[in-house]
Amino acid sequence: MPEALLWAVAILLAVAAGWAWNSWRHRVANRRPGTRPGRGSTDGRRPTPPRPRGGDRPSTKPRSRDSQPAADTPAPGEIWWADVPYADGSGSKVRPCLVLRADSRGADVLKITSQDKSDRDDHVRIPTRDWDPGAEHDSYLSLTEPIRLDSAAFADHAGRCDADLWRKVRSLRHLPTP
Repeated sequence: MPEALLWAVAILLAVAAGWAWNSWRHRVANRRPGTRPGRGSTDGRRPTPPRPRGGDRPSTKPRSRDSQPAADTPAPGEIWWADVPYADGSGSKVRPCLVLRADSRGADVLKITSQDKSDRDDHVRIPTRDWDPGAEHDSYLSLTEPIRLDSAAFADHAGRCDADLWRKVRSLRHLPTP
């Protein structure tokens, strides 16, 4: 077989594998909670995007330690799991975020990351165990420009922001607050 033909077959297989992986990934991401692939929702709720699975993260979404059931819409000072777009617009990721301001159409949020950002001035440590019982360490809140998310991007209520940190965030002049 000529070498060019072998290369063409290898490229074709790589493209097909990439397409299949992407298709499977989107199908899993768009599943409704409580359903199996190919079936409708059993409870009529909107789809919940999957939470990213990292090395030290539990495989299930953490439940809020709040004694009251969470509201359906985000409120300032709350932490929610939401589908947050990447800065370059190449996609999105389900991650925790702090709600700064909210209305019926959506909310302004700050991203929370589990990556160590202690060496940066634009991030601040945020206590994590209050809203993510499976966390082994604190996370970091990005204090850069807030991101506007539509209401449909919010998946699950995680908890409330630490009161001291919330006061600090509200005092920052470049961030919108209620």
